Amino acid sequence: MNSSISYPQFAVVGHPNKGKSSIVSALARDKSVQIGDTPGTTQVKRGFPLKVDGKIVYELFDTPGFQRARQILAWLEEHKPSSANNRIEVVKAFISEHRDNPRFIDEIELLEPIVNGAGIIYVVDASKPYGAEYEVEMEILRWCGQPSMAILNLIGDENYKEEWKRALGQYFRLVRSYNPIKATFRNHIELLEGMAQLNEEWTKSIKLAIDVLENLHQQKIEQSIDAIVKSTINSLSFVYKQKIKAQKATKKEEEKAKAKYREALIRNEKHLEREIESIWNHLSIEKVEHSLSLDNIGLFSKQSASI
Repeated sequence: MNSSISYPQFAVVGHPNKGKSSIVSALARDKSVQIGDTPGTTQVKRGFPLKVDGKIVYELFDTPGFQRARQILAWLEEHKPSSANNRIEVVKAFISEHRDNPRFIDEIELLEPIVNGAGIIYVVDASKPYGAEYEVEMEILRWCGQPSMAILNLIGDENYKEEWKRALGQYFRLVRSYNPIKATFRNHIELLEGMAQLNEEWTKSIKLAIDVLENLHQQKIEQSIDAIVKSTINSLSFVYKQKIKAQKATKKEEEKAKAKYREALIRNEKHLEREIESIWNHLSIEKVEHSLSLDNIGLFSKQSASI
């Protein structure tokens, strides 16, 4: 790691369109990461730090995917040093020699943070069969000699995790399954715990991040419970009053009062929904909602109990 940097850094690398940016967004807790279905959405590396009280505890680099891995490995093999501990110097030499070559711009963008000390997080789509072509990329990363782990991201419905594990285990110190879209909070913490194992010097910083995230998660749960309890009390205790012209309300007046009562309950429900979304930082998520009509169902009927 760069001696001037006091926190761990990780380069998230791999083939194009394997979910690298989504993983960076999840681990850095940063929704500004550019994510797309089109291969090549990420064209230059960009760092996304996770901060605690204004201090960076770790940083992730979102990187372009490998494009010309075979040509690069061939160059490295041509300049292979006599000792394996000097291989990273050959990778640095490749970057220096080809920095202005547009053919290798993607590889230089992804390799640069690694040769500067970043750990390696290699992402694959384990819903697709393993292929020997990935070994070229993995061999290049092995030349860099940095602490490394692989992430199995199941994007599709198929599952080829076992064959991926057999191959990845030969190149990376740790192999973990993680889908940033479907992962639970516990999955997220387990991945961070794996990252902390890669380098003893990184453990303290990442453990700090884990402690903070666990405390924050518990706070959000408690805030959500408080919001739900208050909203429920408000709904159960709400009374709508309406003036009527005669001693007994007309059918029209009854229907108007019921409508106003329902509108007030719906407003209370929507307010709770926005409050929960705000607590969990989900205000920007687009939703498709369908209202459930209970107008003709009794509150204590068998029909309502089955809903």
